[in-house]
Amino acid sequence: MKVMKIILSIGALIFILGLFTVMFLGVPWYIYHDPLLPWWFKTAIYGVIAGILVVLIAVGIEHRKELLGKEALEEVSLKEEQPQVLVQNWDEYPGLEIEEVLGLVRGQTIFAISLAKDLPALMRLIPGGELTEYTEMLGRARSVATRRMQISAGELGADAVINVRYMTASVMTGSAEVLAYGTAVKLKD
Repeated sequence: MKVMKIILSIGALIFILGLFTVMFLGVPWYIYHDPLLPWWFKTAIYGVIAGILVVLIAVGIEHRKELLGKEALEEVSLKEEQPQVLVQNWDEYPGLEIEEVLGLVRGQTIFAISLAKDLPALMRLIPGGELTEYTEMLGRARSVATRRMQISAGELGADAVINVRYMTASVMTGSAEVLAYGTAVKLKD
């Protein structure tokens, strides 16, 4: 499984490099061989294209670092904040009585899939089968939304959240919003 992910990531990288090659080397090659353009203009065009490429690469590297940092912080903060709030999708909690209904609580998140994972998933559309990249993305999004709902309930002083439901919506291609919501309650001792 890990070998397949590496192969798919390498394939996505090759695709991106090919795209950049066509955009930043193929088009300027025609400009360079145009006999009507002066050499200084051709050099300026190459300078602009090289500058755009360097900026795009730098922005991509910084964005990736930022995403990795946010994901690591999110996972650490979610692990540290272990709310002792029970979660149940029924309208009662088995074996315990509800003392007080505190109200609606929710947790939501929007997750996007990286281009390196999106391209292999698109290639899998041809033979068919499970899009594991999207399955993993939605699983993580549900976990984050559930944890945020529990934290919200904990802030109200709830012991449990009942009638828990999930809603998923596509925000844009390759991303999804997950909303977890339920009723926060205090349980009798």
